Amino acid sequence: MDSQTKAEPMRVLVTGGSGLVGKAIEHVVKQEGGCLEGEQWTFLCSKEANLVDLQQTRAVFEKYRPTHVIHLAAKVGGLYLHMKENLHFLRDNLRINDNVLQTSHERGVTKVVSCLSSCIFPDKTTYPIDESMIHNGPPHDSNFGYSHAKRMIDIQNRYKHILRSTLLLTEEGTPLQVWGSGTPRRQFIYSLDVARLFLWVLREYDEIDPIILSVGEEEELPIKDAVEMIADALDFKGQIVFDTSKSDGQMKKTASNAKLRRYLPDFTFTPLSEGIKKTCDWFVNNYDIART
Repeated sequence: MDSQTKAEPMRVLVTGGSGLVGKAIEHVVKQEGGCLEGEQWTFLCSKEANLVDLQQTRAVFEKYRPTHVIHLAAKVGGLYLHMKENLHFLRDNLRINDNVLQTSHERGVTKVVSCLSSCIFPDKTTYPIDESMIHNGPPHDSNFGYSHAKRMIDIQNRYKHILRSTLLLTEEGTPLQVWGSGTPRRQFIYSLDVARLFLWVLREYDEIDPIILSVGEEEELPIKDAVEMIADALDFKGQIVFDTSKSDGQMKKTASNAKLRRYLPDFTFTPLSEGIKKTCDWFVNNYDIART
């Protein structure tokens, strides 16, 4: 009999497994060879466990006994829902994050990879923002509760909309109304690129400090441009109306990916137009079952 003890296989629990990033990670794991021999991957959805509840969180950890966790679960919403229910976003996300991280600690989980958001960075800041600037000032008022809850993940570790609306309107044949002026600038990243980077973080990134997973700051563009690219990809000929009576939210969140590039200088991001086209094609082919 071999007296050597075999290494325990990696069991990965992905919270928020039915969301955009969770499904992208599942695709990479199952369709792109992302699962290594002996690994077990579980993609958890809210129907199986309400992570706001500590006992349900502990029960699902007992069931799957993960050695590694990718924590994506969160209470999320659009700009106006965040503005209306800031306190609920704060309380629910604090509970979710605390329950997942505390239970991971209790069960001796080897590594937790948590997903933050660019909205956690200070509203009044210099650009581009980087990983060292998270706590340098308050976030934008529109995301105050959600942002502060997400910031707490960074502290605990030391001691992730437009497209959907356009696609639906194309299917339903109605004019497209975009809230705001379309001038706020954003960096858009293809979900499968995020998934591939998450697997790299899980296996290779050993720092406890955050790392921004983003396209370069030179890829930032106005929301209006993204809407027009989506309309072109769908051959949408209807009217596009920018409702300037609605808030724009934060005007920019320009993020630096310099740290990521030091680790992965040759990583190739999917061009935005290609990512939009692939996403539009998927939605058209899966319209009846897509989560909207």
